[in-house]
Amino acid sequence: MLVTMGDAAGIGPEIIVRAFERGELADAVVVGDVDVLRRAGSVLTARIEEPADLSQVPAGCLPLIVPPGLPAGLAELPLGVVDARHGAAAARCIEHAVRLVRAGAAAGIVTAPIHKEAFAAAGVPYPGHTEMLQALAAEPGAAPPAVRMMLANDELRVVLVTIHLALRLAIEAVTFDAVLHTLRITQRAAAGWGQTRPRIAVAGLNPHAGEGGLFGDEELRIIGPAVRAAAAEGILASGPYAPDTVFMRARQGEFDVVVAMTHDHGLIPVKYLGVEQGVNVTLGLPFVRTSPDHGTAFDIAGRGLADPASLVAALRMARRLAYPPAA
Repeated sequence: MLVTMGDAAGIGPEIIVRAFERGELADAVVVGDVDVLRRAGSVLTARIEEPADLSQVPAGCLPLIVPPGLPAGLAELPLGVVDARHGAAAARCIEHAVRLVRAGAAAGIVTAPIHKEAFAAAGVPYPGHTEMLQALAAEPGAAPPAVRMMLANDELRVVLVTIHLALRLAIEAVTFDAVLHTLRITQRAAAGWGQTRPRIAVAGLNPHAGEGGLFGDEELRIIGPAVRAAAAEGILASGPYAPDTVFMRARQGEFDVVVAMTHDHGLIPVKYLGVEQGVNVTLGLPFVRTSPDHGTAFDIAGRGLADPASLVAALRMARRLAYPPAA
C-alpha cells in the first residue's frame, strides 16, 4: 500500500508518522519528502525506489519513496500556511503513486490531506484528489473513468452523485444518467466491502424529497426514474427518500448505503458522527484509493495535537478493498 504525504504544511506528515509509530504502516510505503517526514516526528526513514524493496528496510525505519520533481526546501517553509510549493509537492507525490499502482507495484493508495488553495496556487488543474485521480487513471486517448466519492464509517456509508461544485452547478449536474451511473458504481464497488447486493437508499434533492412536486420536481423527473431504471437492472435501489430522515434510517440498519445528490447533503451526516473514524473512498477507479475524513488542519499543524485515527481507518479500509473477502 502507498501513502502520499499530502500538503507538507498540514497534519498529513504528522499523522503518517504517528500511524507508523503505532504499527499501522507495516505493509505500506510513504511517498513524500524525507525532511518533511523527519520534521513531523522522531522517525528514522529508509529511502527506497520501489515498493518491492520494502523487505530490505531495517526494522523501525519508515520506508519512503521520494518522487522526482519535488520542490527543494519544503521542510524550511512555515507550517499552517498556503504555499504553491506545497501544492506542487503534493501533486508530484500523487502522480508518482498512481504511476506505481498502475504498474502493479502496489495494491492501492491512501492519500493524506491536500489543500485545495495550495493546489490552485501551484497551477494544478484539478480542484481536489478525486478529480486528479480520475484524470490520472484514464488510459491514453480514453475518457476518464466515471468515479464517485464515498464517505464511510462504522455506522454509515454515503455515495455522492456530485462533489466539488458550486451548489447551483451541482443541482444542474443531477441528471438521470448521473444518478443511474452512481447507483451502478455503488453496486459494483460493494463487493469490496463484502456485499454483492447492497440495499441502496437514494436521498432526494429537495425538502421532503419534493413532496410530490410541491417543493421541486427533480425527484419526479430525474431521480425517481433513475432509481426505477437501476431496480430494473437488478440493483436493490429504492427512493427517493426525504434527505432529512434517510440517513437515520440507514444508521438504524434499514439500508447498507445512501446515495446523496450533493456534497453537503451527504457528508454532513457522516462527519457529524465523528471524523476520527471516517474514510473517503473513491469508487470507480481501476485501483483502490482511500483517505482520511478530514482536511489539512492548518490550525493545529506542528502542535502535536493531530489524531491519526482516520488515517488508520483509511489504511484498514484500503486493505479490505484491495483484498476483498472470498465470495
